[in-house]
Amino acid sequence: MTQRSPHPEDDGAPPSVSRHPGTVGEVFLVFLRLGLTSFGGPVAHLAYFRDAFVTHRRWLTEKAYADLVGLCQFLPGPASSQVGMALGLQRAGYPGMLAAWFAFTMPSVVLLVAFALGLQQAGNLAEAGWIDGLKAAAVAVVAHAVLSMAKTLTPDAPRASIAAAAMVLVLLVPNPFVTVAAILLAGIIGWFWLRPPESGARPEDAFPVRVSRRAAWTASGVFLGLLAGLPVLAAATGAGWATMLDSFYRAGSLVFGGGHVVLPLLQAETVPTLVDPEVFLAGYGAAQAVPGPLFTFAGFLGASSTGEPSGLVGAAVAVLAIFLPAALLVIAALPFWERLRGSTSAQKALMGVNAGVVGILAAALYTPVFTAGVLEVGIEALVLAVLAFVALNSWRAPAWAVVIGAGLLGAVLL
Repeated sequence: MTQRSPHPEDDGAPPSVSRHPGTVGEVFLVFLRLGLTSFGGPVAHLAYFRDAFVTHRRWLTEKAYADLVGLCQFLPGPASSQVGMALGLQRAGYPGMLAAWFAFTMPSVVLLVAFALGLQQAGNLAEAGWIDGLKAAAVAVVAHAVLSMAKTLTPDAPRASIAAAAMVLVLLVPNPFVTVAAILLAGIIGWFWLRPPESGARPEDAFPVRVSRRAAWTASGVFLGLLAGLPVLAAATGAGWATMLDSFYRAGSLVFGGGHVVLPLLQAETVPTLVDPEVFLAGYGAAQAVPGPLFTFAGFLGASSTGEPSGLVGAAVAVLAIFLPAALLVIAALPFWERLRGSTSAQKALMGVNAGVVGILAAALYTPVFTAGVLEVGIEALVLAVLAFVALNSWRAPAWAVVIGAGLLGAVLL
């Protein structure tokens, strides 16, 4: 029998929520491996996460994962990082959330900061053969994830139609706000058109988190307070650290879709006041060559700052500022999300949202994943992507091994 927690900070948590099922060390090690091998951008990251946490470790079901991805697609910020934060939070509480973020993010930050501090002699990494091999592996990983998710989340004609409509909309109107609109429309259509599952909500599809409503409302207040207060602080003090905090916090708060979508806003915020245009472009090229979330490009910009702070301090300020909104929004949203998704109407809407997510991932499989990983490279990349897909789908090889193998083959063949 599950006992209610005697601690006041647990007030508002569902009585069925048990203590965290994992450890901080476990979360850290799993996400560190992902942080070292997850190339290919946010869509590929979500595919890697699904392989690691749904297929192999069974931390949650396919539906629970799709529901979580749907939520994080609604929130501004880096969607893949927010999914990782939520998984760490559910598995090992707030320390697990921090461990998941740190382990998944720091490998990319370290590499980009090292580049900013003196690795320009490494040349144009974007043209290296092993980078092309990693892009081809990302094509296979995303294709495998889309196929597997489609079997589970779009098993009938109505949901397949919703997925196809979302894919067409996103491909024809490539805009991050259209992506959010596609998910919203998919949920509305599902609410009106789809039938709820006959068995209702299954207990195994739950995603229980031990976050109280008080903590959720506090996180919401901090998020909005910083968004409104940091510009005032920067204007009042004129301090470089305050200006940097304001710029990167705003970038992390106002960008939907994550990934490459944040680059125009970062360019507007940092060029030429923080870094020179050629430095920005050099860092952007290096960011394509490292694993993990593209938001870690902030570390490069902070380290390359022509003002103060710069170097390691500047990198730390920039990285913390750009990821802080994502963490606050995850804490604010998850308790209410878990309660909402239990109603019949919410289940129908979520069925539509999940189908929409499949369509959006299918659109992303074509662009930018396939266009950058195959069309821009050549027929050799297509061959490598097919081999990687067979290894994943037929031989059941782990995604990280396929990624490493494709990188090695790319270094030799591409």
